Amino acid sequence: MLDMFVQMFSYGFMRRAIIVGVLVALCAALLGVTLVLKRYSMIGDGLSHVGFGALCVALAMNVAPLAISVPVVIISAFLLLRISDNSKIKGDAAIALISSTALAVGILVTSMTTGLNFDVKGYMFGSILAMSSTDVIISIALSAAVLILYCVFYNKIFAVTFDENFATATGTKTGMYNTLIALLTAITVVIGMRIMGAMLISSLVIFPALTAMRVCKTFKKVVIVSAAVSVICFFIGLLVSFAFSMPAGASVVAVNAIMFGIFSLVGMIKRKTA
Repeated sequence: MLDMFVQMFSYGFMRRAIIVGVLVALCAALLGVTLVLKRYSMIGDGLSHVGFGALCVALAMNVAPLAISVPVVIISAFLLLRISDNSKIKGDAAIALISSTALAVGILVTSMTTGLNFDVKGYMFGSILAMSSTDVIISIALSAAVLILYCVFYNKIFAVTFDENFATATGTKTGMYNTLIALLTAITVVIGMRIMGAMLISSLVIFPALTAMRVCKTFKKVVIVSAAVSVICFFIGLLVSFAFSMPAGASVVAVNAIMFGIFSLVGMIKRKTA
């Protein structure tokens, strides 16, 4: 086991994947609690599809993927909130509308451009080989910004998560903080797509939060346990991926699913014995 750890950390691409992956897992878990409680958890899935479309366009134009996908996904997050709040198209319908359109654009661009199949497959299903040194620096900077902003505005995010109407009545600018949540989610989704893939990144948002909620009852405990579970599951998933030559994204999701089952069983036993 020790030899496998040493071997894993001896590869530069694995070290890059671990650094970025742990940061993304942490960001996704923190934001996931709020998104799940606000019944807006599928925004991660929607934004990942938008990110995929933007990445396909960037690759076709031979432009740095993050330079295109980050602003496009952020704009889409704002647009999702505006459509959902100010029109008859609400929540899941707004997400489906934007995400399916972006996914279609990505597929069309791919079909019209030769030589993109390998790169696109990596972005759809994740590839730890896709992380360059530049990507790592950008991802670390963006992840740090997400974590700092979340910690600074933790109390406000808590307020708009549990009772948005009461928060508005007390003078909290709920629109601004909902926008902040969408912005942080957009950034997390984009930087996580390189490892997890567009099809699986939303699992990092949803699974840890739901897992923590099986045994924890307070917001703070759910946030802490969710963050811990997300980081642990990511690391175990990456270890399994390396040991058995399996796709990293799928391995991480499988470990999260097992952890959810374990926590659900523990929660059930806890409720019966209470």
